[in-house]
Amino acid sequence: MRINKFLGLFVLILSPFLVHSQFKKYTNEFLNIGAGARGLAMGSAQVASAKDATAGYWNPAGLVGVKDVPNLGIMHAEYFSGIAKYDYATIALPVNNNKRTIGFSLLRFAVDEIPNTLYLIEANGAIDYSKITTFSVADYAFLFSFAQNIKQTEKKQISFGANAKVIYRKIGSFATAWGFGLDAGLQMHGKNWNLGVMARDITTTFNAWSFKFSDAEKEKLYLANNDIPVKSTEITLPRLVLGGGYNFKLGKSLNLMAEANINVTFDGQRNTVLSTTTASADPTLGLELAIKDAFFIRGGISNFQKSIDDTDSMNIKKVWIYQPSIGAGFKIKNLMLDYAFTNLANQSSPLYTLFFPYE
Repeated sequence: MRINKFLGLFVLILSPFLVHSQFKKYTNEFLNIGAGARGLAMGSAQVASAKDATAGYWNPAGLVGVKDVPNLGIMHAEYFSGIAKYDYATIALPVNNNKRTIGFSLLRFAVDEIPNTLYLIEANGAIDYSKITTFSVADYAFLFSFAQNIKQTEKKQISFGANAKVIYRKIGSFATAWGFGLDAGLQMHGKNWNLGVMARDITTTFNAWSFKFSDAEKEKLYLANNDIPVKSTEITLPRLVLGGGYNFKLGKSLNLMAEANINVTFDGQRNTVLSTTTASADPTLGLELAIKDAFFIRGGISNFQKSIDDTDSMNIKKVWIYQPSIGAGFKIKNLMLDYAFTNLANQSSPLYTLFFPYE
């Protein structure tokens, strides 16, 4: 009976996926980058297997895998030769004799030291470089996670988790936005198999922007034929991630874990493997080879898109491109160090990440 109540609740919170919405705005895309070097190395295929502190991001139901002592993780990544920086920190705390777990996560994606050239040119046309100042464009997300087991036997475990997230976005002194959203997830584990489902932004997530310009800034913008915004709202539609994985025992000291995820979006047609006017589906695949549960080698592939073939001078022929990723990690007692090497697509600049979880 108790399980049925939880499943009923999960179906209820998934109801926004079943209703066609008129909102099709992209926003808060920084929350879709990923978190933790393990997940990034495996092509973001994590919804079924994540069971450390990073599960607060991938699927909060997996936080029940943190037992007895807190689990702490930090990560730093850079894009475009360090122009954009991405930082992530998380902690998971088991409570109530390991029956429940709570988690807290912080994400920041930012471009710092952007030149502000509004006052570069004087009224008489002279250029004054001393008038150039700098500002930052930064996106923050605070995740408050909760998870607990709803069924646990020797052969099967089912857990439920949820996130409440607060979003803060800032563009220098010119604009700020606040947003709030909810996520929910389920995980099922058998002897060698894992299943997971993650519903992001289940009630849609709203960002309310406010703008602040001085009279001098308004004048500069007006003279350059720019619109001066007052208020605006951005909406993030629900996203559903489904995943399954299997552990292959290759010997006494070798274990190969394979996972596949499908990311389903509901904001209209996207450049993905499966695409319709209502929904699009993007697959991700990941592998992890564990050696004596101490050394790990990982690989993944994600972000499949059709693009113009660079070798076609007529710009007609299209080819599939993708985002490959590899990584490795090792564990020494309660310290684990992971590294991932990946990029935005198979023709773009690389992203480097380091992740340090403590158990």
